[in-house]
Amino acid sequence: MFKFFKNLFNSEENKEEVVVAKANTLVAPVSGKAMPLSEVPDPVFAEKLAGDGAAIMAEGDTVVAPADGEVTLIFKTKHAFAMTLENGLEILVHIGLETVSLDGEGFEQLVEQGTKVKAGTPLIKIDREFILSKGLSLATPVLITNVDATKSISAVETGSVVAGETTLVNFEV
Repeated sequence: MFKFFKNLFNSEENKEEVVVAKANTLVAPVSGKAMPLSEVPDPVFAEKLAGDGAAIMAEGDTVVAPADGEVTLIFKTKHAFAMTLENGLEILVHIGLETVSLDGEGFEQLVEQGTKVKAGTPLIKIDREFILSKGLSLATPVLITNVDATKSISAVETGSVVAGETTLVNFEV
């Protein structure tokens, strides 16, 4: 009898998918094609002046948290956000290039600044078609900005990545 109730309440239909972030990793915040920062057509990112990590040519429309932490900043133009992880690392996700020029159009903020989130939590929805129609790139750098707080950072994935699932960057603190 208890097995019946256990199966009833634990059926596949009733299970919520929970992303469990591995320690010292960042998952892809958006689905698409991963690429090294050196291939991003903006010297600030390509030369790692803003931090180290990887980039994704976004093909998805939902940008999620790349790790567990607090959303410490969402730019008023919604084209980028920053997070602080429990270990003190600071993460910046910059959605597209020159997208600040859209002044928030094409972006929908899903959480408030100061929210504690888990890896895979949806943070921003993007209107890919609108952004592309403005002639802007959807290259999305994912950076650890306080590089000096790490011992090593390595991009581990190239090719197709899935938001909230595929490990994009490993780091050691």
